[in-house]
Amino acid sequence: MISETAKLLYPSVEKLVQEIVAINHAWKVACELFGQDSPLSVSSRDLKTCLQVRLLRSYAPKQVYLIEDKQSEGEPLYSLRLRKPIGERLYAEHLPIRIAEEVLTDKELKQFKKI
Repeated sequence: MISETAKLLYPSVEKLVQEIVAINHAWKVACELFGQDSPLSVSSRDLKTCLQVRLLRSYAPKQVYLIEDKQSEGEPLYSLRLRKPIGERLYAEHLPIRIAEEVLTDKELKQFKKI
């Protein structure tokens, strides 16, 4: 049986994806209500990025990987693609490529993009 501490320190891929999706929705709402530069918007965006990095470092490339979203308009984005759907979800939101390049090492980027 997994201890409560272990669940907090090593969340499942499903749990991390749920949290990423929830924080992404909260970030979008905060941007609409308070503007994208508000403290709540910035904190939500940064938390989403931290959770995405945690997901990648914990589960890539076996369960999740980075792939450039060729259909995105505007800023170039990576999609955090899931190898197996979680519910009906096939990805764990998007991560701007420029942010990925800031928070991940070159080695990690190369490893996480492997298919």
